[in-house]
Amino acid sequence: MKLPDTFLWGAATSPHQTEGNNLNSDWWALETGAPQILPERSGDAVDSYHRYHEDMTLLGQAGLNAYRFGVEWARIEPTRGQVSRAMLDHYRRMIDTALDRGLTPVVTLHHFTGPAWFADSGGWASSDAVGRFSDFVTAVAPILVDVPWVCTINEPNMVAIMASVQQMVADPQAVRVIAAGALPEPDPDIGRILIDSHHAATAILRSETSAAVGWSIAQQAFVAAPGCERQLAEANRVWEDPYLEAAAGDDFVGSQAYTSRTVGEDGIVAHPDHPDNTLTGWAYRPDALGIAVRHAWEVTGGTPVLVTENGIATDDDTRRIAYTGEALAHLRAAMADGVDVRGYLHWSALDNYEWGHWRPTFGLIAVDRRTFARTPKPSLAWLGDLARANTLPTPEHLNLSN
Repeated sequence: MKLPDTFLWGAATSPHQTEGNNLNSDWWALETGAPQILPERSGDAVDSYHRYHEDMTLLGQAGLNAYRFGVEWARIEPTRGQVSRAMLDHYRRMIDTALDRGLTPVVTLHHFTGPAWFADSGGWASSDAVGRFSDFVTAVAPILVDVPWVCTINEPNMVAIMASVQQMVADPQAVRVIAAGALPEPDPDIGRILIDSHHAATAILRSETSAAVGWSIAQQAFVAAPGCERQLAEANRVWEDPYLEAAAGDDFVGSQAYTSRTVGEDGIVAHPDHPDNTLTGWAYRPDALGIAVRHAWEVTGGTPVLVTENGIATDDDTRRIAYTGEALAHLRAAMADGVDVRGYLHWSALDNYEWGHWRPTFGLIAVDRRTFARTPKPSLAWLGDLARANTLPTPEHLNLSN
C-alpha cells in the first residue's frame, strides 16, 4: 500500500507526564491530596520542560516526521485571567524546535490537566466552563498560527470520568472502589459541556489559525460476546459514541486504542489476570487499533482519522515491536477497506509518569529518573525505519488475517 507523503509518523507525550513540577495544576493538587488513588507523584517527571530539544532531536534522527505534545493550561494561566507571556513563548519555542527538527507539531490544548483555580471553581461542571476554556484557547491561538494539527481536548470521555473521580475523593468508600480499579462511567452532563467546549474551541481556531482541528477519543474497541450486539451498542453509546458523533465535520478525529474489551449480557466483562497482560493489566490486543479506527470512521460518518495514541506498557522492547507491528498491520487492513487514516503517533515517545504510577513503561525512549539521561530503545529505530520507508506492515508478513 502506497502511503501519501503527508502521512504522519510520530510519537506523543503530554505536558504533565513529562515536564515536571506542574505546581499550579489540578493534578498536582490531586497527587498531594489523594495518595490512595495516585500512590506515586509526578515530581520532576522526566524534565522535558528543559530537555524537549533532546527529545525532539532523538525522534527526528530516528526518522519520525511528527511529534504530538501539549501546552499546559496551568502554566499559561496560573490564576484566572493572568496569562503568562513567558509560558506562551516557551511553547512557541517548542513548536519552532519541532519544525527545525523536521517534525510536524501536533499540539494538544488540554491533556487531562487544568489549572487548580479551574478545578476549585467547579471545573468542567461549572456554568462558565465553556467560556473559561474558550478564553484559554483565544490566548494560545496566536502561537498556533502555523501549526498544522491541533487537538482541542484529549480523551474527553476519560475527562468526564475524571471529573466524577475528583468529586468522589472526599468519600472514603468511593476512594476504596476507585483504588481497586472500578472507575465510574463517563458523566453525560460533563460530556455535553466538553462537547460544547470543543466546538467553541474549534470555531476560535478555525478563525485564528490554518490548523486542522479535531479532538481525540479514548476508544475501548469493544466487541460483543455471542448474541450481545444490543449490549455492545449500549456500551459504545455510554463510553464513546457521543464524543465521536461530535467530531462529525471536524478536520480529523483522534483515535486512541490500546486494548479491546468484551461486552456480555451484563455489560463490560472484566478482563482476568493472564500472563500475557501488559503492565497496566490490560489484555494484549494489538487488533484493538483496527477495531477502533473502523468504529471511529463509521460513527463520525467519514471524518479522517489520525491515530493519536497507540502502544503497550511493557519492559520488554521486543514485545513492544511485536505489538506495534501487529497493530499497524490491522491499521493497514482498515485503510485497505476504505478508512481514511492520516497518520500514526505512538504512545509514548518517553517512559513517563502514568497518572499515579511510574511502573508502566510505554516509551520508545527510556529515561533515567535520577540523571534524566535518555536512551533510545530498539523500537524507536524500528518505527523510524518504517517511517522512512513510509510503509505499513502487511497482515501476511505478520501471519495475521484482516
